Amino acid sequence: MPVSDAIQNVAQASAGLPGTLAGATLAETSLPFNPVKLLCLVVWIYLCLYLVQRFQFSPLVPKRYKTVAYVVGLVAGPILLLVLLVRDTIEKASGNSDGLVETVRQQFKAVIAHIRRTKLRPGGRKSAIRLLDSSGRSINEIYGHGDAGRQESHVLDLTEQLVADALAQRASDILIDPVDESTYAVRLRIDGVLRQVQELKAQTCKAVVNSIKAVSGMDISEKRRPQDGAFIAKKGETAASFRVASAGVLSGEKLSIRILNQDAGGFTLANAGFTKKQCAVIRAALGKPSGMVLVCGPTGSGKTTTMYAMLNEIDRLTRNVVTVEDPIEAVLPKTSQIEINPKADITFAKALRSILRQDPDVICVGEIRDEETAEIALRASQTGHLVLATIHCDSNAAAIIRLLDLGVSPLLLSSGLSLLVSQRLLRRLCKRCRKPAQLTEGLTREFDEKGVNYTHMFEPGGCKRCAGTGYLGRTAICDPLEVTDDLRADIVGNQALIPDLRTKGSKRDKSNLRKEGLRKVACGVTSLAELKRVVG
Repeated sequence: MPVSDAIQNVAQASAGLPGTLAGATLAETSLPFNPVKLLCLVVWIYLCLYLVQRFQFSPLVPKRYKTVAYVVGLVAGPILLLVLLVRDTIEKASGNSDGLVETVRQQFKAVIAHIRRTKLRPGGRKSAIRLLDSSGRSINEIYGHGDAGRQESHVLDLTEQLVADALAQRASDILIDPVDESTYAVRLRIDGVLRQVQELKAQTCKAVVNSIKAVSGMDISEKRRPQDGAFIAKKGETAASFRVASAGVLSGEKLSIRILNQDAGGFTLANAGFTKKQCAVIRAALGKPSGMVLVCGPTGSGKTTTMYAMLNEIDRLTRNVVTVEDPIEAVLPKTSQIEINPKADITFAKALRSILRQDPDVICVGEIRDEETAEIALRASQTGHLVLATIHCDSNAAAIIRLLDLGVSPLLLSSGLSLLVSQRLLRRLCKRCRKPAQLTEGLTREFDEKGVNYTHMFEPGGCKRCAGTGYLGRTAICDPLEVTDDLRADIVGNQALIPDLRTKGSKRDKSNLRKEGLRKVACGVTSLAELKRVVG
């Protein structure tokens, strides 16, 4: 038979070969396929299917080409991925001044960082962050010592991931708002501007809200009455503190989470963005043995960070520094820090009275809110103490008006104040994607008349590094006002001071801030649009 003859011929041919080679020849002829080729085919099919799944969420593929990418990816997934990566690298290299080699190196760094994050998060879902309540219990322990069900475990992972993403994106606030009965929106305030990052189903988001309320020490059964709480997030050796506030709204419960600036303790005046002249004025006031330095500005203008920067200019080894804060945002070495707790009847006024019996050299008041706190702080500045404080108001003139409206006597105010600092925060332009500003003829003519150099002005572009906003980070502009003898005399004796401050004073302060901001614009630090948004 032909088959038996073929076997016999093969056996005869193999008889003259070495044993190993003959065995290999028989093995190859006995298999109807090549196992190596089959393995490569299986791996190729698996890669194609995996990459099709990844293309669904990949920013490399534009939305309008998603369907085409799926079809091509099923046949040539790795090849398509390579083409997309090469195209993306060329676009990035042409969009910035780093060059092709530097862009490739940065992409490799990003891939390595992503792999490390994946290793820290088993299964790609769990976050490396642990949420702890004020007593140090983790969120898993609160939900039953890690024995939570599958659905609860998914909610806890989602909660931790939400907090981790906010920290990674340098957010200052997390807002969870109900859009309607079935949807909740999650927004982050990054560089002072809100961005919506995702939408969640109401059932899932309500469970996330309850998880945050539980770890913050709040009552999860109470949905209408406003509540306050706090929790801590730890990642390795670093920790971040959070303040939580809830309120019942039309379609459910709203949650606002403030991320306290843990880096504030390492800030200096130069890091904040103040000029050399402004730093010299502030340092001169900080070098005095007594007097009050008052930092003013609206909410979110960086007053507390500036106050920490001032404390870092003081030699805390030779001077006894005591702070009263609500809450303590950063731990300062060689400093006694007291946190306000209304439930324990620890208020600013009562804490200040106790501080005066502790032989302080420098007193830091987190915020002046009432007449009693203002009077105690100003009297302390008259009795040989240097007092640093913040107050919510629009300008230096508005700060004087507000203190007078609180009932502080003009004589006490004039003798206690030594320096007022009004400030704002401007977003910095992203250096990778900023582009030369397109100015109108009217603006160029106005700049020429004022002698402003507009050749280095830029406007925002948009890249992945800045999430398409064109801005990355913030810088401060400030207007320091020294309280001179003439101003003290006006505060004490001039009855028309308040109307004058309301009109001319506020305009003068805003004009000074606008000039400081324009200098930042002329240097390419920020844009005209950002200056107009913040200062007007």
